[in-house]
Amino acid sequence: MLLELLLFGLLLLGAYVLLHVAVLRLPRCQSSAKLDGKTAIVTGANTGIGKTTAMDLARRGARVIMACRDRRRAEAAIQEIIRETGNSQVIFMQLDLASLRSVRSFADDFLRSESRLDLLINNAGLVNSGTTEEGFGMIFGVNHLGHFLLTELLLDRLKASGPSRVVTVASKAYTMGKVDFDCLTTHRDLGLGSSDYQLFLKYCHSKLCNVLFTYELAKRLQGTNVTCYSLHPGAIKTEIGRNSSFWWKFFLTPIIFLFFVDAESGAQTTLHCALQEGIEHLSGHYFTRCAPLTSIEPKARDDAVAKKLWELSESFCGLS
Repeated sequence: MLLELLLFGLLLLGAYVLLHVAVLRLPRCQSSAKLDGKTAIVTGANTGIGKTTAMDLARRGARVIMACRDRRRAEAAIQEIIRETGNSQVIFMQLDLASLRSVRSFADDFLRSESRLDLLINNAGLVNSGTTEEGFGMIFGVNHLGHFLLTELLLDRLKASGPSRVVTVASKAYTMGKVDFDCLTTHRDLGLGSSDYQLFLKYCHSKLCNVLFTYELAKRLQGTNVTCYSLHPGAIKTEIGRNSSFWWKFFLTPIIFLFFVDAESGAQTTLHCALQEGIEHLSGHYFTRCAPLTSIEPKARDDAVAKKLWELSESFCGLS
């Protein structure tokens, strides 16, 4: 009996290792691009995928702006990046995406102090309840609206520095998302309720907004030297759910431990979209596993919804 249990355990272990090698292991960004003289902004760069992305860009010689809310955590990450890469051009700039006022202040400070912008990495994301400073749902405000305004305010500098790119970290969760314009107009949120499941659905809705934003942005950037991409990073171990309830963590933690991969793996598609040569003609596309996804769902390519979301976002941000 003991031998049978041991053999069964070894079989399970072998299957688990095979799953990681064949399915869960993610491709690596193959670009050898150097970024000396280039400037990149990475939002949410103090932890997870954002920190790994910033580390790689710094290693390639870029001047990296760490656009973060928490100064203490950002400065600790900066010291680590400088120590690991030898690149001292890693700078903290205060950005709270839950405040459109903060987004405007960040953009003003950046445009005053920096002469160019080659890469804008819209990486930050959360699954939190509550509302932003202006009364928008927190998930909608941070994951979509703050990045929308940030991109709009920096577009002229991106164009002047071209060829340049905007990369927005979305998620496969977009497939469960929808854009309820009645709810947005009435409640300034993507949905109602604050249970863990309702927050997860709002996250899915926000990721669809990310994909639609990139799709519409690409159309508006035609004829310029700025391209844009959205992406699914994979199932990644990050701190995005650190504010979830005890029971949500209780059920998810074993799954995350067994089947999710590290932040370095999760940053690879971001880096591919930011650095890979020859993908300019794929502007507006959605990437996963370092490649464009050809079978994206029709709702992520709905011209009318993308245009309406853009116009409503402009209105919310006071741009129209």
